[in-house]
Amino acid sequence: MHAKTDDAIRHVFPSAPEFGAITPVAPGLDWLRLPLPFKLNHVNLWLLDDGDGWTIVDTGADTPEARAIWEAAFAGPLADKPLNRLIATHGHPDHVGLASWLLENRGAAFVSTLTEWLQPQIWQARSRGKPEPAWARFFVSHGCPPATLASFAKTESSDFKPMGPIPACFERIRDRDKLQFGGRTWEVIVGAGHADEHASFWCAEDAILIAGDQVLSRITPVVGVFPSEPLADPLTHYLASLKNFRRLPDDALVLPSHGLPFRGLHTRLDQIERHHAERLDSLLALIAKPATAFKAAQGLFPDAMAGGHEMLALAETLAHLNHLVRLGDAQRASSDEGEISFAAPKRRRRASPGGAKAKSDRAPRAPRGSNVEG
Repeated sequence: MHAKTDDAIRHVFPSAPEFGAITPVAPGLDWLRLPLPFKLNHVNLWLLDDGDGWTIVDTGADTPEARAIWEAAFAGPLADKPLNRLIATHGHPDHVGLASWLLENRGAAFVSTLTEWLQPQIWQARSRGKPEPAWARFFVSHGCPPATLASFAKTESSDFKPMGPIPACFERIRDRDKLQFGGRTWEVIVGAGHADEHASFWCAEDAILIAGDQVLSRITPVVGVFPSEPLADPLTHYLASLKNFRRLPDDALVLPSHGLPFRGLHTRLDQIERHHAERLDSLLALIAKPATAFKAAQGLFPDAMAGGHEMLALAETLAHLNHLVRLGDAQRASSDEGEISFAAPKRRRRASPGGAKAKSDRAPRAPRGSNVEG
């Protein structure tokens, strides 16, 4: 296979396989690509031959197309051996949407971190009810107009439609655990930021990293702030998680959940950190004068904000704004009417308390160190 180069990222396949095709990647390790009903239109799954059965990493979303592909696989290439276990990198619909359906009547184990087993069950329960008042207050406080709120309600309810039930019981994995599957030993690397307890899997003997969404080849995963935790700083946790991969060799074979398998891990980590540093710099310019997160998102993500993806754009903008507040590079202020604005102070010092219309809730300055890109 001819490798493609993208700023020292070496793709080991010239192009992606057709949906449903099972493609060998390494001995006993195959690639299955499934369609998704989102703008990001695919997810990569990994099939590992245990000798006496199969281990599958992630499931795809619960759609008729995905079910048909799985049914063909179990009637064909996977028919000779049972399913031993299903491992989840994290609990998003494109990764666990078909978990219960795949495990039904198979007696296989569902393997996950605790948070990524619990979180999708919480999302599902909330999506079946009416939006809570705090949900609307969150978006209104950040400058969202009424029309946008209505579209957000539809988006949130539709996001979890392609997710079936989560298995009722599971086998818990933790950071640095060692697992045996596919004829290899894998170390669990737990990260955060995109998902709270995301699991990647590292095989040192063969230098293979099943990266999930933590390290993607061309895009970056969503790192966002949502109504359930309005003051969260997921970007700090995500950037810290990237450093967990620095100890792995640069020429490791990286198997991401989206995009093409590649080599050049350290180069890609550099690119991702630089991307977020540039986004933070852009935000500082956008909040040179006080602005709501919605206004800042329009400047940071103009295409997404105009193209029906306002919720994710706003969530990402807030993640970067909250990170700037944590660093002391921005101030958050609330008006008497409850509208929240962000501003880059001219001098990095704690603002005087009080004021005619605003009260400062700037976070204490965080020490610069391993969580901050340089």
